[in-house]
Amino acid sequence: MDKRLLDLLVCPVTKGPLIYDKAHNELISRSARLAYPIRDDIPIMLEEEARELSDDELAQFPR
Repeated sequence: MDKRLLDLLVCPVTKGPLIYDKAHNELISRSARLAYPIRDDIPIMLEEEARELSDDELAQFPR
């Protein structure tokens, strides 16, 4: 994930920052508790394509 692109993208639900999860190839929105998939190097920033994160998953990512 290009750091410059990550700096520009925000969660479409909360407009908050995103965290890149390299292990799962997803962008994490802590505030929305959602993980947006990245397919073919393209972030899919649609709420209906995102998966909900559990408390255990959220604990893996710093604030």
